[in-house]
Amino acid sequence: MSKIGTKIILVTGACGQIGSELTLALRAQYGGDNVVATGHRTEPDPELRDSGPFAFIDVSRRETIESVVDRYGVDTIYHMAAILSATGEQKPQLAWDVNINGLYNVLEVARERQMVRLFCPSSIAAFGPETPRDNTPQETILRPKTMYGVTKVAGELLCDYYFHRFGLDVRGVRYPGIISSETLPGGGTTDYAVEIFYEATKHGRYTCFLREDTVLPMMYMPDCIKATIDLMDADLAQLKHHSDFNLAAFSFSPVELVAEIQKHIPDFVCEYEPDFRQEIADSWPRTIDDSAAREEWGWEPDYDLPAMVADMLEKLGQRHAEGRL
Repeated sequence: MSKIGTKIILVTGACGQIGSELTLALRAQYGGDNVVATGHRTEPDPELRDSGPFAFIDVSRRETIESVVDRYGVDTIYHMAAILSATGEQKPQLAWDVNINGLYNVLEVARERQMVRLFCPSSIAAFGPETPRDNTPQETILRPKTMYGVTKVAGELLCDYYFHRFGLDVRGVRYPGIISSETLPGGGTTDYAVEIFYEATKHGRYTCFLREDTVLPMMYMPDCIKATIDLMDADLAQLKHHSDFNLAAFSFSPVELVAEIQKHIPDFVCEYEPDFRQEIADSWPRTIDDSAAREEWGWEPDYDLPAMVADMLEKLGQRHAEGRL
């Protein structure tokens, strides 16, 4: 049972990069039967499938959400379903449908049932070319040039509206790029920072789709999960912000990441062939000011760049040696 009185938690997008690991962490904390994982079409992996209930939903169709919520008596939602930046530029109509109409449906379901709490993440994609790129402030210009970014800004405002208008306890962070040793990324501009580890471990070389000097904010998955759960457990009375917390751990460029990997794999080689994602990356911050999160709910990352690289390579190296990579 959660310290906030949660009976049953639902995770949308539970087969995604963050959702899959978040679901397992929540089940470890609150019990497998108390965390309902949901996905759209992707079959869950065995660990996700066997550790608790799973259901297929389409967040753009409210009735599918309502059916699962009512069946299990859900009172808290982690809404992780989304179309990410690179995929969103290729399919902007789909990005709007999932990211905005899906969010609206989740908010309405939560409002109508007077749920305890709702987590709806935003992203550094909410920023744009006119946003200060170094030490990006909590309160700043939000004029993104991608459909994904547009949906994230609209989502922040919509969540804030539901908090002030209806008293729905909605919370969220602006995720940086997330690096995971367990789950492959799903169509984001920061995906190179995950792919590079797999290729370094298996083949010893990688072709990066960003310029070598492209600095972006990043975070290791264990810190991402910790931040998400810690914000949801925070005392509401301490929060001045709600759906738009800046969140940071470390920033680096591809060439800096390559240098760190080469400390462990000296023969690793990386080449650079920037594609359409370079323009997206150039519109995002290099470093983030997350002092509001640190002051209001005690955010502090556990991993820096060297610690993340060492842990990633250790985990992937073991899986590669066992033939599981």
